[in-house]
Formats: sequence, C-alpha cells, structure tokens
Amino acid sequence: MKNKSFLAKESGVRLDKYLSLNIPELSRTKLKSIISTEQVYVNGQHQKASYLVQENDKVEISFAIEDEVTDSLEPENIPISIIYEDEHLALINKPAGLVVHPGTGVQNGTLVNALMHRYNKLSSVNGNVRAGIVHRLDKDTSGVMIVALTNQAHVELSRQFENRLVKKVYIGITWGTWIEKSGLISGSIARKRTDPTSFSISERGRQAETVYDIEVESQYLSQVVFRPKTGRTHQIRVHANSMNHPIIGDEKYGGGISRIKGYIPEAGILLKNMITLLGRHALHAYQLSFTHPVTLQSLQFQAPIPNDMQIIIDQLKEDVRI
Repeated sequence: MKNKSFLAKESGVRLDKYLSLNIPELSRTKLKSIISTEQVYVNGQHQKASYLVQENDKVEISFAIEDEVTDSLEPENIPISIIYEDEHLALINKPAGLVVHPGTGVQNGTLVNALMHRYNKLSSVNGNVRAGIVHRLDKDTSGVMIVALTNQAHVELSRQFENRLVKKVYIGITWGTWIEKSGLISGSIARKRTDPTSFSISERGRQAETVYDIEVESQYLSQVVFRPKTGRTHQIRVHANSMNHPIIGDEKYGGGISRIKGYIPEAGILLKNMITLLGRHALHAYQLSFTHPVTLQSLQFQAPIPNDMQIIIDQLKEDVRI
C-alpha cells in the first residue's frame, strides 16, 4: 500500500479532481473507486468524490500500487464454471482461491486472465486490468458473479448495484450458536487506519446492514444465510465477527484456528480438521437476482454450495456432536 497526505492550499475543488491533480498517475475512475471504498480521509473523516475541498483541509489517501499491466495482461486457460451467458453478460461460479483481477503482487492467474481466454470481448469501463468486472468477491469467497461483456451492460449493471437493486444471498458457516435465530445486523464499517486491508465497525464508517437467518446449528457451529442490504467491502465477515460469531476459517476477522483454544480436546480436534479441510473462510455467494441490462428480464442465478462447505453443513444437519 502507498500512503500520501496533502494540505489543501485553496478551496472549491472537488475531492476527486483535487486528488487527480496531485496524483496524476491515478485515473479519475481509479480515484473514484478509492474514494468509494473508504481509502480517503479529509480531516479524519470519509467524504464523497463530490466533496468540495476547503483551504487547510488535510487529505489522506491509501491505495494499492498496481503495476501497469494493460499491455502485458495475457489470456490464460484457467477453468471457470459458467452458469449463464449471452452476448451481453455472463454469470460465473468463482472458486475459492481465485483472485478476481491483477493487483499488487498478483499479475496473472486471475479471473480476468481466465475471462480473456474465454471471451473475445469484455467491457472496458474499468480498464483492461479489470475487464468485465462489475463487482468483486474476496479471493477466498466462492460463488456467483456477474461479468459484463459490453460497456452498455456494464454501465447499467453498475447502476443497479449502486442503487441496491441487485439482491444477494450468501451462505456462511459461523462459530457458535446464535441467540437470535434471525435479525438485522446494523453497524457502520470503516477501513482500519493501522491496516488498510482490514475493516471494522466504526462510527466514522459507512452505513452497512445485513439480514441473517440461522438454517442449521450444532453446539459449536451454525449455517447462516446472509442477505446484505448494502455492499461494503468485507461486510458479512465484519458483521459476523461483530456479533461474536465470525466465519469459520476467517483468520482476518477472528474465525481462525486460534479460536479453538478452550474447547474440549475432542471438539478441538474435529474443528481443527474442518478448518484444515476448508483452507479458507466458509463464505459462499449463493444467489444473485437482478434485471437484465438489455432485455429488462428479471433474472435469478444460483451457484451450488462447494464441497468443502457442504461436507461441514451435512455434519451439522446430522446433528454431529462437535
């Protein structure tokens, strides 16, 4: 990550334009993305791209240093599971462990490389490095994603995401037995200043809401259906941890192997084996519902629960004493 700070010497310039003038190597599109993902502070507070910078404002920004790989990015024959495709868009089932697009330290082996191999044309709204990418999933989150094949489709799909018209359903396996079996988690989320790759509940953050329903539970684990009403980075993982029920296998947000300490030996061994089996956090993007950007047809697609999570869910359903 690269960090920069500025002290404004004049007033009345939009925040995105101000940053563009001071960091010319970043495009306006990239800057807007950085601002929207809460990597910019003005006097310690997040502001929108349209914020008018005032004299003596302290502007701080953190961003990934991405190599310019637009010309060197190569198609790669990486197998991807296609749920649906037409001339405008595609729905894919992203496996856990696959990075969505090139970035710091990752220049190949990504979903974008795989998409370039499969499709002759992808949307270029976000540039070649993020060709076709309308939204993202974390590296270790599996499940359904929309890919835009044309710029027209990309713009309309982005509008639907921005206006919360895309309905998302996730399935996760969390630690513990929830007292309330359904409810709404509401907690503003902000990027940690001490670790720009992590997020936490914070009053200075952006509003975030997640609806949850418990499907199956055992003594130590629960299968949970999450329906995020907002789309903040790491939202479900942060919200689950804020309820003291982090996603199993989520080392970043309290759900890793260290949580086993204190359990009886028999349970500890089985839980450790489950985390080892997963090799990632147990979160899966199960369903997306949206309107086709061209035909205006209402669509809904699902990605089957992957085997690593299904094995654990089956054990929960059998009421295995773990």
